[in-house]
Amino acid sequence: MEADQKSEPYRILSLDGGGAKGFYSLGVLAEIEGLVGCRLCEKFDLVFGTSTGAIIASMIALGMSVDEIHENYKTYVPEIMRLKRPEQKSAKLAELAERIFGEAKFDDVKTGIGIVTTKWDVERPMIFKGGIDQAHGRKGTFKPGFGVKIGDAVQASCSAYPFFSPKTVTTVDGDEITLVDGGYCANNPTLYAIADASRALNRCHQDLRVVSIGVGVYPRPKQFKLSVMYWANKLLMSVQLLQKTLEFNTQSMDQLRAILFQDVPTVRISDTFEQPEMATDLFEHDLKKLNILRQRGRESFAKSEALLKEYLL
Repeated sequence: MEADQKSEPYRILSLDGGGAKGFYSLGVLAEIEGLVGCRLCEKFDLVFGTSTGAIIASMIALGMSVDEIHENYKTYVPEIMRLKRPEQKSAKLAELAERIFGEAKFDDVKTGIGIVTTKWDVERPMIFKGGIDQAHGRKGTFKPGFGVKIGDAVQASCSAYPFFSPKTVTTVDGDEITLVDGGYCANNPTLYAIADASRALNRCHQDLRVVSIGVGVYPRPKQFKLSVMYWANKLLMSVQLLQKTLEFNTQSMDQLRAILFQDVPTVRISDTFEQPEMATDLFEHDLKKLNILRQRGRESFAKSEALLKEYLL
């Protein structure tokens, strides 16, 4: 290659987990889609997602617009999050997956994809991928997404145990594997995405352009004051513990990314909101509050707009 000849940028989109707070991510993505003037599957070469990010990433990879994804979120997410029992949440999530993804599999995607889940029995990640070029080994037996339907993989990535039931999938080879939320191993999947691009796909670090989108950080909801609400407070504390665990994971993964891949051009979008009225958690089901999160995502985009233009246009 001649010295003045530049390689084509390889663009990566990475989407964090965070339950209903994915509405914030959708606000950012709506502005990015407006910036690039096309569907995101046409602009990004690789899209990785965990949990709520897995839902969004899969819809992007299948060619949906951000408006279409947002309509699905408005229809289904509050319904799921207002349910109390794990089996109820999981049943409604399975219904969502069936309605949105149907029989689609990982060889139906229009761009590279990675969906992060966690193997329950062996405490290891299991990442569903669309192309053999993303494999780090075992290419002779590679099957897109292990032959699993996209909807089943997405449900597994969102199964935040114990608030959702674990999800068992059956691979094309007949293996039954029990999976839980991908956030337990990589709530921020950016490291995995960069590893695919740089190691499996052999892309130079300087040719990568990474857009990593979180769900925002918010104050905790207030506890109930009355003693009769003891169990409600216990549940709230359990939710907050899960959320805190995922946030620790998110921040540590991003810190590692900054250390290990400081030469990879990356823009990270995930603001912190301290106003009391912004208090929320991953099981938020008030559509008015979720719409505010989406608005905040749009505003967060503006802070990085110049760099995003440089990366994407």
